[in-house]
Amino acid sequence: MDARHTAVRSGTAFRQAQVSAGRPLRFGVLGCAGIARRRVLPAMAAARDVELVAVASRSAARAAGTAARHGARPVTGYAALLEDPAVDAVYVPLPAALHAEWVAAALAAGKHVLAEKPLTCDPAQTRALLAGARRRGLVLRENVMFVHHGQHAVVRKLIADGEIGELRAVHARFGVPALPEDDIRHDPALGGGALADIGLYPVRAAVHLLGTGLAVAGAVLSRGAGHRVETAGAALLRRADGVTAQLTFGMDHAYGSCYEVWGSRGRVTVDRAFTPPADHRPALVVEGERGTRTLRLPAEDQVSAVLTDFARAVRAGETTAADEAATLAQADLLHAIRAAAENGPAPASGAGQAADGRAADGSHQRRLSRYQATVPASPAAKSVRGR
Repeated sequence: MDARHTAVRSGTAFRQAQVSAGRPLRFGVLGCAGIARRRVLPAMAAARDVELVAVASRSAARAAGTAARHGARPVTGYAALLEDPAVDAVYVPLPAALHAEWVAAALAAGKHVLAEKPLTCDPAQTRALLAGARRRGLVLRENVMFVHHGQHAVVRKLIADGEIGELRAVHARFGVPALPEDDIRHDPALGGGALADIGLYPVRAAVHLLGTGLAVAGAVLSRGAGHRVETAGAALLRRADGVTAQLTFGMDHAYGSCYEVWGSRGRVTVDRAFTPPADHRPALVVEGERGTRTLRLPAEDQVSAVLTDFARAVRAGETTAADEAATLAQADLLHAIRAAAENGPAPASGAGQAADGRAADGSHQRRLSRYQATVPASPAAKSVRGR
């Protein structure tokens, strides 16, 4: 172990001891993305066990405006924030294609990391980052918020208690209305596309409810006219015992966010499953041999739940084996769904390029390189480019 690695681990242990002693976990934020401004930063500012101390942007004005709304300090440039000893943990809401680079840089700087989903665009990079966090004794989490909402624990208990008999199938769907044309989720160079941004939710729901032993039986990805990324898709997953998960998703749809767990003697239906507002009171519909009933649950803020759990994990210095297993299963399934869709039946005559819109002529990498060139990188960040 080199001297720098030893120093990083020593500093991490010191900061963790301070957090364990009662001080809030001090967060810095890399970027001013919409999800950060709308949901995560307000939750950080209101939380008791975390403190939002700094917000970084490539634009000094954007950093100042975002930080001022939450009583934080603005920082120009992502690398400068990572060098700040007053930051214990980093939240990364950057475009998906930049996650691997900046998560690696944050870990190298000795920071715990909460990264927006997907953690990376490649399962091998996801494995490497999780392994790196373990070696450094750091907590690395992918911000899949819905799994922290209590309604899903209730569903899992209903299944475990035999309320619907033996499991037969899960049906899950998530769709959102058309996004603005300049939204980064339309840009293949930045990791855009419906599969990673929208399809991830029903995929993770299948993992959450059925476990990690799932395989892809078939998949379809489709592109709306004029788009360079897939805007809709569907997948069929199967478990070794024959239980299936049918998933549909898209980003040019009437809003839909629900799943149904179907058993041999009944079913459970969950609406507003993935992005419920903090004041939403879930109403789980349970159909079984005793008839149909609705379980009304208290409202919860799943964003606050994520932050509370993250801070608890840092304080406990715990391993994250269960969370890692689900993250890796999700990453592998997303990769396999894309592969199944691209290697399926031949497209109709006159069809365009591959379903994900990533051109084979190298334009994807050129666009990403142009974007990266505008982001000042730390030495640690530079070391992971081109992986």
